[in-house]
Amino acid sequence: MFLGLRTVMYPAPNLEADKQWWTSVLGIEPYFDEPFYVGFDVGGYELALDPHASPSEGPLTYWGVSDVDHALEKLTAAGAAVRDAVQEVGGSIRAASVVESSGSVIGLIENPHIALPDAPPEAGDGPGR
Repeated sequence: MFLGLRTVMYPAPNLEADKQWWTSVLGIEPYFDEPFYVGFDVGGYELALDPHASPSEGPLTYWGVSDVDHALEKLTAAGAAVRDAVQEVGGSIRAASVVESSGSVIGLIENPHIALPDAPPEAGDGPGR
């Protein structure tokens, strides 16, 4: 189900200033730049800025999935509670998050713009499964 880590989303209450800071630190421009979200492609992974997230909650890590609806269904069937339902966040990117039994938040992201060449096979796709 998980294709690997894909995105770390940082709260960015001052989006323009935060975008400029990350641009200077990374030495690259964002590949996605909208007033509601900024995304940088850093070696095939995404560093994202969310102006609506609370700095008190810290960054949120998203696992890449090929089908966010299926992944959300599988995690809720295993007992996780939906935190954020599946939503289109722009550019054909879809995301959701759950809270698992110990209280940790698990982010899920279906992002056709970020694909690593050595993604592991989906569960059940490999030999011996």
